[in-house]
Amino acid sequence: MNTEEFLRLIEKQCPCPQTLPKALQAMWYDNKGDWNKAHEIVQDARDADSAWVHAYLHRKEGDLNNARYWYRRSGQVEFLGGLNQEWEQITSVLLKKVNVMHGC
Repeated sequence: MNTEEFLRLIEKQCPCPQTLPKALQAMWYDNKGDWNKAHEIVQDARDADSAWVHAYLHRKEGDLNNARYWYRRSGQVEFLGGLNQEWEQITSVLLKKVNVMHGC
């Protein structure tokens, strides 16, 4: 699945498929406009991908100090482009990981 297919799925389906990794579930809800649900999903997760999404969410919120903390936890550099660009980058990377895991 690529980013465009993921976006089409978001448009068609609600709620989010529970088979997705938590980080992608959070990106799903963020795209749907539910920042709180997205944050709830990743706030207690301990993996690097969820930390990356957590960083993005706090950057989107405007809490840059908290975002920087989560970027460090994720091992990712702080994104300096637009929020839509960052959403697309994170989602694309996460989808590639899922595709590899499922042999796509």
